[in-house]
Amino acid sequence: MGKKRANAGAGKGSRAAAGGAVAVVGAREPCPCGSGRRYKACHGREAAHAVTELVRRPFEGLPGECDWVALRELVPAATVPLTLNAGLPEGVPSVTLGTVLPMAWPGLRRDTGGVLLGLQNDAATGDVSRDLADTLQRALEVTPGNPVEGRRPAPGGPRLQDLLDLSAPFVPEVHTGFEFWLEDAETATGEVAASLEQANQAAIPTVRLTGVDAAYWCETPEKNHLRWVMAHPEETLLDAMARLHAAGVSSLGDGTRLVGSFRAHGLVVPVWDLPVGMSADEVEKPAAVFGERLAEAMARTEPLTAEERRARSGFTNRQITLN
Repeated sequence: MGKKRANAGAGKGSRAAAGGAVAVVGAREPCPCGSGRRYKACHGREAAHAVTELVRRPFEGLPGECDWVALRELVPAATVPLTLNAGLPEGVPSVTLGTVLPMAWPGLRRDTGGVLLGLQNDAATGDVSRDLADTLQRALEVTPGNPVEGRRPAPGGPRLQDLLDLSAPFVPEVHTGFEFWLEDAETATGEVAASLEQANQAAIPTVRLTGVDAAYWCETPEKNHLRWVMAHPEETLLDAMARLHAAGVSSLGDGTRLVGSFRAHGLVVPVWDLPVGMSADEVEKPAAVFGERLAEAMARTEPLTAEERRARSGFTNRQITLN
């Protein structure tokens, strides 16, 4: 038995040294690498880990990382045209990212061949970017007029960073409703029109600010909010926010208040409460001024004072992680 194990181990080592790929088989079948163990206890374990390991910043490296996070977690209805690094396949006139698609479909190929890729879907693995890339590839090939169903992508498959043109701009267009689902929403009737109206009524009015990056104003019955996705290093950002809060300059003007932050896809998202009557236009200038104050605070390197440490502790104690 010992000799058999030794020989099996040598076979596995020689296979690994040769860099050969190990085929995927049933979990209880012998592993093709020759180890003598079941697949689930050998290379199957590595494959399972590859698809469940959480990628902390799945959109890192993509243009507009902060806006990707905002559209995934904050914005009800928005679209962005996507550019593929290999160009569009024949018969596919466009690829568009949408926050959410009808019936929560991961992807959709329109009757005219255009592709819609849904961003707000349950993740099948720990890497949202790989999930979306798999859906995108299948949407490019599915017959026009059909949705793409969800599935778990193969380990080691491409990510969005592999498929998209990283030099193309990423500028979201925020919509008041979900008319982008249809190529001619004005002609919708019956059940389709009713479903669209119901979805539109549930959408929270949201506006993307133009003077700063990835800041989104939204309106709710009780109060308005500004949620600003920031890509700064978390520790440095929290120190700077604490300095500003302790100095009494963390608000966006009269009646506004920095209430905390949350973490989404590896980025910190500070949140301000705004008066009900404060529009998105009215928060543009205060947000730009705050951005300048924040940059100055982030450049400071001296240790936090006792008051600043208390402010920072308050932020971290209230911070929640969405994913």
